[in-house]
Amino acid sequence: MTGTHDDTPPDSALRHRPIRSFVLRQGRQTEAQKRAFELHWPAYGLEYRGEPQAFGKIFGRSAPLVMEIGFGNGEQLLFACEREPARDFIGVEVHGPGVGRLLNAAAAANLRNLRVYQHDAVEVLRDDVAPGALDEVRIYFPDPWHKKRHHKRRLVQPAFVDLLCQRLKPGGLLHVATDWEAYAEHLWEVLDAEPRLRNRAGPRGTLPRPEWRRQTHFETRGLKLGHGVWDLLYDRT
Repeated sequence: MTGTHDDTPPDSALRHRPIRSFVLRQGRQTEAQKRAFELHWPAYGLEYRGEPQAFGKIFGRSAPLVMEIGFGNGEQLLFACEREPARDFIGVEVHGPGVGRLLNAAAAANLRNLRVYQHDAVEVLRDDVAPGALDEVRIYFPDPWHKKRHHKRRLVQPAFVDLLCQRLKPGGLLHVATDWEAYAEHLWEVLDAEPRLRNRAGPRGTLPRPEWRRQTHFETRGLKLGHGVWDLLYDRT
């Protein structure tokens, strides 16, 4: 962390960031996913600008703003947009196939409360989101980078949490979910140490899956096998 709680720019470790929390393996896009970018990106896509965006103007209203980082194939984000129509959602994902799938699904559902970045979430948060602009940030099942030599690639690190706290408004919420116990331990270590965040379940606490997060097929299978899932909810003080 920078050691300051004002709105000064995040430290140079984030601005000159050689270590990524992801490996860009785009995979193979289907023809439908390719067409999704042609047909639906103009309606749903957000280009990285490098300066704060006026999201209220983009959505055409003033509403609570939620960002989901690393939305994968977009099933959870689609679920949230349909269940929470009074809120506006920004999805951030680097992998093209998942973005294409979400664009098609969003268009089919005629969503009006969704916009999507295909870009690095750290850069989006740092440059395109104004301080205190977000009501909630959701990070579901981030890559745990389970090998010790890869721990430095984990997304949730002190400098990133400092940036999150700057972009979350007081009273906002950070919701992180993981199915990897060692990563839950890492999350507690980092998040419980941040004085601007309060764990709703108390230090090193976890809560049952809230209703706004759908249970995935992968998660259901894991639970049947006895695997754990940890939902960590932190209020921005």
